[in-house]
Amino acid sequence: MKILFIGDIFGETGRKALKESMPELKSAYNPDFCIANGENAAGGRGISYNTALEILDSGIDAITMGNHTWARKEILQIIDSGIRIVRPANYPKGVPGKCRLVIEKNGMRLAVVNLLGRIYMDQPVDCPFQAIDRELSYLKGQADYILIDFHAEATSEKMAMGYYVDGRVSCMFGTHTHVQTADEKILENGTAYITDVGMTGPAEGIIGVDKDNILKKFTLGLPVQHEPAKGKAQINAVIVTLNEVNNKLSEIKRINYIKKI
Repeated sequence: MKILFIGDIFGETGRKALKESMPELKSAYNPDFCIANGENAAGGRGISYNTALEILDSGIDAITMGNHTWARKEILQIIDSGIRIVRPANYPKGVPGKCRLVIEKNGMRLAVVNLLGRIYMDQPVDCPFQAIDRELSYLKGQADYILIDFHAEATSEKMAMGYYVDGRVSCMFGTHTHVQTADEKILENGTAYITDVGMTGPAEGIIGVDKDNILKKFTLGLPVQHEPAKGKAQINAVIVTLNEVNNKLSEIKRINYIKKI
Protein backbone atom coordinates (compact mmCIF):
# COMPACT_ATOMS: atom_id res chain seq x y z
CA MET A 1 0.00 0.00 0.00
CA LYS A 2 1.31 3.44 -0.96
CA ILE A 3 0.72 6.84 0.60
CA LEU A 4 1.73 10.15 -0.98
CA PHE A 5 2.01 13.02 1.49
CA ILE A 6 2.44 16.58 0.18
CA GLY A 7 4.32 19.11 2.33
CA ASP A 8 2.73 22.43 3.39
CA ILE A 9 0.92 23.93 0.39
CA PHE A 10 1.81 27.63 0.41
CA GLY A 11 -0.41 30.14 -1.37
CA GLU A 12 -1.47 30.25 -4.99
CA THR A 13 1.93 29.06 -6.22
CA GLY A 14 1.66 25.97 -4.06
CA ARG A 15 -1.87 25.22 -5.22
CA LYS A 16 -0.91 25.60 -8.88
CA ALA A 17 2.15 23.42 -8.40
CA LEU A 18 -0.01 20.77 -6.73
CA LYS A 19 -2.59 20.79 -9.51
CA GLU A 20 0.03 20.54 -12.23
CA SER A 21 2.16 17.95 -10.41
CA MET A 22 -0.49 15.49 -9.21
CA PRO A 23 -0.98 13.71 -12.57
CA GLU A 24 2.77 13.09 -12.92
CA LEU A 25 3.14 12.09 -9.25
CA LYS A 26 0.27 9.64 -9.52
CA SER A 27 1.68 8.23 -12.73
CA ALA A 28 5.18 7.85 -11.26
CA TYR A 29 4.25 6.42 -7.84
CA ASN A 30 0.70 5.04 -8.14
CA PRO A 31 -0.35 5.99 -4.58
CA ASP A 32 -3.45 4.51 -2.97
CA PHE A 33 -3.97 7.58 -0.77
CA CYS A 34 -2.90 11.22 -1.21
CA ILE A 35 -2.79 13.53 1.81
CA ALA A 36 -1.60 17.16 1.99
CA ASN A 37 -1.02 19.80 4.62
CA GLY A 38 -3.06 22.87 3.67
CA GLU A 39 -2.78 25.26 6.59
CA ASN A 40 -1.00 27.89 4.43
CA ALA A 41 -2.99 27.33 1.25
CA ALA A 42 -4.88 30.65 1.19
CA GLY A 43 -2.47 33.54 0.69
CA GLY A 44 0.20 31.79 2.73
CA ARG A 45 -1.87 31.76 5.93
CA GLY A 46 -4.89 29.59 6.68
CA ILE A 47 -7.34 27.93 4.32
CA SER A 48 -10.60 29.01 2.69
CA TYR A 49 -13.52 27.07 1.26
CA ASN A 50 -12.39 27.67 -2.32
CA THR A 51 -8.74 26.79 -1.70
CA ALA A 52 -9.77 23.62 0.15
CA LEU A 53 -11.93 22.54 -2.79
CA GLU A 54 -9.11 23.37 -5.20
CA ILE A 55 -6.75 21.08 -3.26
CA LEU A 56 -9.27 18.25 -3.01
CA ASP A 57 -10.14 18.58 -6.71
CA SER A 58 -6.44 18.18 -7.50
CA GLY A 59 -6.66 14.60 -6.24
CA ILE A 60 -6.01 14.94 -2.50
CA ASP A 61 -8.03 12.65 -0.22
CA ALA A 62 -7.67 14.70 3.00
CA ILE A 63 -6.18 18.00 4.16
CA THR A 64 -4.32 18.37 7.45
CA MET A 65 -3.85 21.66 9.26
CA GLY A 66 -1.61 23.27 11.91
CA ASN A 67 -1.04 26.47 13.86
CA HIS A 68 -2.81 28.58 11.21
CA THR A 69 -6.01 26.54 11.35
CA TRP A 70 -8.05 29.53 12.56
CA ALA A 71 -6.24 32.25 10.56
CA ARG A 72 -9.33 32.83 8.40
CA LYS A 73 -12.74 33.19 10.03
CA GLU A 74 -14.54 31.36 7.25
CA ILE A 75 -12.94 28.10 8.41
CA LEU A 76 -15.54 28.11 11.19
CA GLN A 77 -18.32 27.78 8.59
CA ILE A 78 -16.74 24.83 6.77
CA ILE A 79 -14.70 22.81 9.24
CA ASP A 80 -17.74 20.91 10.55
CA SER A 81 -19.11 20.29 7.08
CA GLY A 82 -18.42 17.21 5.01
CA ILE A 83 -15.23 18.72 3.61
CA ARG A 84 -12.22 16.48 4.33
CA ILE A 85 -10.18 18.75 6.62
CA VAL A 86 -8.51 17.42 9.79
CA ARG A 87 -7.50 19.91 12.50
CA PRO A 88 -5.06 19.20 15.37
CA ALA A 89 -6.41 16.65 17.84
CA ASN A 90 -4.82 18.37 20.84
CA TYR A 91 -6.87 21.56 20.69
CA PRO A 92 -8.96 22.01 23.86
CA LYS A 93 -12.21 20.08 24.22
CA GLY A 94 -15.10 21.80 22.48
CA VAL A 95 -13.11 23.21 19.55
CA PRO A 96 -14.97 22.63 16.23
CA GLY A 97 -13.75 20.36 13.48
CA LYS A 98 -12.59 16.78 13.01
CA CYS A 99 -9.49 15.65 14.89
CA ARG A 100 -9.31 12.42 12.90
CA LEU A 101 -10.56 11.13 9.58
CA VAL A 102 -10.84 7.56 8.33
CA ILE A 103 -10.73 7.25 4.55
CA GLU A 104 -11.69 3.99 2.86
CA LYS A 105 -10.55 3.13 -0.66
CA ASN A 106 -10.32 -0.25 -2.38
CA GLY A 107 -11.09 -2.06 0.86
CA MET A 108 -8.29 -0.27 2.79
CA ARG A 109 -8.93 2.10 5.68
CA LEU A 110 -6.47 4.92 6.39
CA ALA A 111 -6.85 7.04 9.53
CA VAL A 112 -5.38 10.55 9.35
CA VAL A 113 -4.57 12.29 12.64
CA ASN A 114 -3.24 15.84 12.99
CA LEU A 115 -1.26 17.06 16.03
CA LEU A 116 0.23 20.41 16.98
CA GLY A 117 3.56 20.83 18.76
CA ARG A 118 4.02 23.01 21.85
CA ILE A 119 7.69 24.02 21.73
CA TYR A 120 8.14 27.54 20.23
CA MET A 121 4.60 27.41 18.82
CA ASP A 122 2.73 29.83 21.12
CA GLN A 123 -0.47 27.82 20.85
CA PRO A 124 -2.88 26.95 23.72
CA VAL A 125 -2.96 23.22 23.04
CA ASP A 126 -3.00 20.10 25.15
CA CYS A 127 -0.14 17.60 25.36
CA PRO A 128 0.27 15.99 21.91
CA PHE A 129 1.58 12.77 23.45
CA GLN A 130 -1.48 12.30 25.62
CA ALA A 131 -3.69 13.31 22.69
CA ILE A 132 -2.28 10.64 20.38
CA ASP A 133 -2.80 8.00 23.07
CA ARG A 134 -6.49 8.98 23.15
CA GLU A 135 -6.73 8.95 19.36
CA LEU A 136 -5.09 5.54 19.01
CA SER A 137 -7.40 4.12 21.65
CA TYR A 138 -10.40 5.49 19.77
CA LEU A 139 -9.16 4.16 16.42
CA LYS A 140 -8.69 0.54 17.54
CA GLY A 141 -10.37 -1.70 14.99
CA GLN A 142 -11.42 1.26 12.82
CA ALA A 143 -8.40 1.58 10.53
CA ASP A 144 -5.87 -0.65 8.82
CA TYR A 145 -3.25 2.11 8.63
CA ILE A 146 -2.69 5.27 10.66
CA LEU A 147 -0.89 8.43 9.51
CA ILE A 148 0.10 11.29 11.81
CA ASP A 149 0.90 14.81 10.61
CA PHE A 150 2.72 16.39 13.57
CA HIS A 151 2.84 20.12 12.87
CA ALA A 152 5.68 21.32 15.09
CA GLU A 153 8.69 23.61 15.17
CA ALA A 154 11.22 21.73 17.28
CA THR A 155 13.10 18.86 15.68
CA SER A 156 13.46 17.20 19.08
CA GLU A 157 9.70 17.23 19.71
CA LYS A 158 9.01 15.61 16.34
CA MET A 159 11.72 13.00 16.83
CA ALA A 160 10.34 12.21 20.28
CA MET A 161 6.88 11.72 18.82
CA GLY A 162 8.29 9.40 16.17
CA TYR A 163 9.80 7.11 18.78
CA TYR A 164 6.72 7.43 21.00
CA VAL A 165 4.37 6.06 18.32
CA ASP A 166 6.85 3.68 16.63
CA GLY A 167 5.08 0.40 15.96
CA ARG A 168 1.66 1.87 16.80
CA VAL A 169 1.13 3.89 13.62
CA SER A 170 2.11 3.42 9.99
CA CYS A 171 3.54 6.90 9.37
CA MET A 172 4.70 9.84 11.50
CA PHE A 173 5.42 12.88 9.33
CA GLY A 174 6.56 16.24 10.64
CA THR A 175 5.43 19.47 9.01
CA HIS A 176 5.61 23.25 9.68
CA THR A 177 9.17 24.49 9.02
CA HIS A 178 8.83 24.47 5.20
CA VAL A 179 12.34 22.97 4.96
CA GLN A 180 12.53 19.31 3.99
CA THR A 181 14.80 17.21 6.19
CA ALA A 182 16.98 14.38 4.89
CA ASP A 183 16.31 11.93 7.75
CA GLU A 184 13.56 9.77 6.29
CA LYS A 185 13.67 6.28 7.74
CA ILE A 186 11.73 3.25 8.88
CA LEU A 187 11.99 3.21 12.67
CA GLU A 188 12.88 0.08 14.63
CA ASN A 189 9.29 -1.10 15.04
CA GLY A 190 8.21 -0.29 11.49
CA THR A 191 6.86 3.27 11.49
CA ALA A 192 7.78 5.43 8.47
CA TYR A 193 9.26 8.70 9.74
CA ILE A 194 10.58 12.08 8.55
CA THR A 195 11.17 15.15 10.71
CA ASP A 196 9.77 17.56 8.12
CA VAL A 197 8.24 16.88 4.73
CA GLY A 198 8.91 20.45 3.59
CA MET A 199 6.84 22.89 1.52
CA THR A 200 5.04 22.87 -1.80
CA GLY A 201 5.09 26.52 -2.84
CA PRO A 202 7.40 29.35 -3.96
CA ALA A 203 10.97 28.16 -4.48
CA GLU A 204 12.52 31.63 -4.63
CA GLY A 205 11.28 33.15 -1.37
CA ILE A 206 12.16 32.64 2.29
CA ILE A 207 10.08 29.66 3.42
CA GLY A 208 7.48 30.79 0.89
CA VAL A 209 7.44 34.52 1.66
CA ASP A 210 8.72 37.32 -0.59
CA LYS A 211 12.43 37.54 0.20
CA ASP A 212 12.72 41.34 -0.05
CA ASN A 213 10.15 41.84 2.70
CA ILE A 214 11.82 39.32 4.97
CA LEU A 215 15.27 40.82 4.37
CA LYS A 216 13.88 44.23 5.32
CA LYS A 217 12.52 42.75 8.53
CA PHE A 218 15.84 41.13 9.44
CA THR A 219 18.08 44.05 8.48
CA LEU A 220 15.95 46.98 9.65
CA GLY A 221 13.72 45.42 12.28
CA LEU A 222 10.64 46.96 10.68
CA PRO A 223 7.23 45.28 10.53
CA VAL A 224 6.47 43.94 7.06
CA GLN A 225 3.60 42.29 5.23
CA HIS A 226 4.18 38.58 4.63
CA GLU A 227 3.39 38.27 0.93
CA PRO A 228 3.85 34.94 -0.87
CA ALA A 229 6.85 34.96 -3.20
CA LYS A 230 6.49 34.73 -6.99
CA GLY A 231 8.38 32.67 -9.53
CA LYS A 232 9.21 28.99 -9.72
CA ALA A 233 7.61 26.42 -7.44
CA GLN A 234 9.08 23.60 -5.39
CA ILE A 235 7.30 20.34 -4.72
CA ASN A 236 8.18 18.65 -1.42
CA ALA A 237 6.56 15.34 -0.56
CA VAL A 238 7.19 11.79 0.58
CA ILE A 239 5.99 8.51 -0.87
CA VAL A 240 5.68 5.58 1.51
CA THR A 241 5.30 1.94 0.55
CA LEU A 242 3.90 -0.04 3.47
CA ASN A 243 4.70 -3.75 3.59
CA GLU A 244 1.59 -5.47 4.88
CA VAL A 245 3.42 -8.68 5.84
CA ASN A 246 6.46 -7.18 7.58
CA ASN A 247 6.31 -3.45 8.33
CA LYS A 248 10.08 -3.37 8.86
CA LEU A 249 10.39 -3.87 5.10
CA SER A 250 8.38 -0.73 4.36
CA GLU A 251 10.05 2.11 2.41
CA ILE A 252 9.94 5.90 2.52
CA LYS A 253 11.31 8.18 -0.18
CA ARG A 254 11.61 11.98 -0.32
CA ILE A 255 10.33 13.91 -3.33
CA ASN A 256 11.91 17.31 -3.97
CA TYR A 257 12.02 19.16 -7.29
CA ILE A 258 11.54 22.57 -8.88
CA LYS A 259 8.76 23.31 -11.36
CA LYS A 260 7.97 26.27 -13.59
CA ILE A 261 4.30 27.21 -13.38
